[in-house]
Amino acid sequence: TDVFKEFFKEVESFDPQLIAMSSTEDMLPLGIKLLSKIPKRVRPPVIIGGMVATFAPELVISYDEIDMLCVGDGENLLINLCDKIEKGQDYSHIQGLWFKKNGSVTRNPMDTAFSINDVPIPDVGLFEEARYYKPFDGKNYRTFPIETHRGCPYKCTYCNSPSKEKIYKDNGEVYFRLKSVEGVRRELLHYKENFGAEYFYFWADTFLAWTDKYFNEFAEMYKSDIGLPFWCQTRPETLTESRVSLLKEMGIHRMGLGLEHGNEGFRASMLDRKVSSKKIVNDLKILNHFDVKYSVNNIIGFPNETRDLAMDTIRINRLINADTRNMYTFTPFHGTPLRDIAVEQGLLEKNSLARSLSAPTVLNMPQFSSKEIEGLKRCFVPYVLLEEDRWPEIKKAER
Repeated sequence: TDVFKEFFKEVESFDPQLIAMSSTEDMLPLGIKLLSKIPKRVRPPVIIGGMVATFAPELVISYDEIDMLCVGDGENLLINLCDKIEKGQDYSHIQGLWFKKNGSVTRNPMDTAFSINDVPIPDVGLFEEARYYKPFDGKNYRTFPIETHRGCPYKCTYCNSPSKEKIYKDNGEVYFRLKSVEGVRRELLHYKENFGAEYFYFWADTFLAWTDKYFNEFAEMYKSDIGLPFWCQTRPETLTESRVSLLKEMGIHRMGLGLEHGNEGFRASMLDRKVSSKKIVNDLKILNHFDVKYSVNNIIGFPNETRDLAMDTIRINRLINADTRNMYTFTPFHGTPLRDIAVEQGLLEKNSLARSLSAPTVLNMPQFSSKEIEGLKRCFVPYVLLEEDRWPEIKKAER
């Protein structure tokens, strides 16, 4: 069926008083297109939240389809907004809310951080059964996403976590928040006992950004009460023999790791990842030692990158025994320090939207063209897996 017609039919039959949309930056055009299919005369107020609303609020509020947006975490705001709508009260001055009316915009200051331990367990029963399934290694598992903490202590320039930390610090708060082990346990058991969970997906930016004390407590809880396979993502330098050994005992199935770039100097100066290539390679060998499957994520097309620098990413991947390797295009999301650099250097229009990680670059770099980036990305795996004396053949395939 036509998703746009179906969406309008759903809105028409439900007759909502509010439409709330959470969106990543690359998906924003799709969300706007969906909303545009609702005739303006019957469209209820629309609020948008997410990173693009937080870091590009002026751009987002400029869309005719958007009436309100949320800057920062939205739990308090949405509770207050729905309460006031229900009671027929004025809601234009709720903290964290930007509100558009008659061509003018009210910009309220950001709300205080919501306690992560007070976030209710999501009502996943609202979704169709098919939504629960996610493929891993060729098998579909009944999978549920779990939030253990919010934020990341690292400062990678291609990520908007540092900017989230900054806006909350400027507000006198700390964005990085850890959920109690008991809180995570309660949520895990809920999905296991009430929804038949077969697999868990821990979507924290850096799963092992914990103290050893918290991790040991978490591991004991998971082994004794949960015992299901799971996926998580972290950084190579958070791995230790003892931690990986515990993950194996817990039943880890797969892990994703961000390597991102293979040139040590470029990685430190441009990405703010000050860790040696030797340490990265050695840390990943710990996973091989404990027979933990893992994928390594890489990025190509950074500002100031060249083809020679990108080849160093291929070279370091040849030293790593990962069972899956990915190469994505650098995506200049709003709120990332590298986006600011790209705009300052004239590589990107200030109000342009970032595309998906798999799309061609939006940067206009004379030293590393979009065609070169796409060719190298397409041939990434052959470069990593085949003998180096065959690289001239592979280079032909780039074109």
